[in-house]
Amino acid sequence: MSIKKGGLGKGLDAIFIENDTENKSSVMLKISEIEPNKNQPRTEFDEEALTDLADSIAQHGVLQPLLVRPIAGEDGYQIVAGERRWRASRMAGLTEVPAIIRELSDSEVMEIALIENLQRENLSPIEEALGYKSLIESYSFTQEEVAKTVGKSRAAVANAIRLLSLPQSILNLLSEESLTAGHARALLSLKSQDEMEKVAKKAVEDFLSVRELEKLCKDIIEKTSAEKKKIKFAKKRNPFYDEVEIALKTSLGRRVKVKEKTHKNKGILEIEFYNKEDLADLARCFARNTF
Repeated sequence: MSIKKGGLGKGLDAIFIENDTENKSSVMLKISEIEPNKNQPRTEFDEEALTDLADSIAQHGVLQPLLVRPIAGEDGYQIVAGERRWRASRMAGLTEVPAIIRELSDSEVMEIALIENLQRENLSPIEEALGYKSLIESYSFTQEEVAKTVGKSRAAVANAIRLLSLPQSILNLLSEESLTAGHARALLSLKSQDEMEKVAKKAVEDFLSVRELEKLCKDIIEKTSAEKKKIKFAKKRNPFYDEVEIALKTSLGRRVKVKEKTHKNKGILEIEFYNKEDLADLARCFARNTF
């Protein structure tokens, strides 16, 4: 199979032909001869929207022909663009639909299906990401080439694909539109999947905006970082300082804190006092160098 690389080739030209309602090359095909493309990006169709389209088709007919390609070794055709119109036409009771027939490669079919959905029907974030992933893994596209093909930045494509690394429970929330892609990107900043799922649940229950969720994730990251630094410092602390603290607490009968500085063998000694007289007693004690 020939792989199209770099930019928009004849695959995209075909969708422009399919968009031309005045095109004279369309033919009438039996609905029973046509089957959907199981690899197309869109996996879910809004039933209410399909019903509305079916009502319109029943009244006005199919105004825009489908784009199809012959199925190799069979007498049927595969939908390249226009699956919603095909589904709605069946619901409307039609037996035939107008279609434009084109010979297209698998990669061109994926391109056209992805672009059509992105431009017309707003794919869900997960469907969009899976479409990009399919172009990369199945048809050897780079992220840069995918970006050029769909008219987006490489960063946008990369960020979309990153969503697929989220736990399945969060992907389900995205598909249900309980969370947006912005929420999902904020969750990706967290380290563990358990933490992601816990915060995602809070975001849904508390109706957090993307900004609010970003702030929550930032606070969690900063808190975790501070705790790690504290643990790291505690592990490196010389046990000698702990022994000195205990000895001085016992000798002076008060709270004593030894703080180690970053400079070797330097630090701060903190000794608690209760009033001016107590402080004066401490001063005299140190002056006499006795305890």
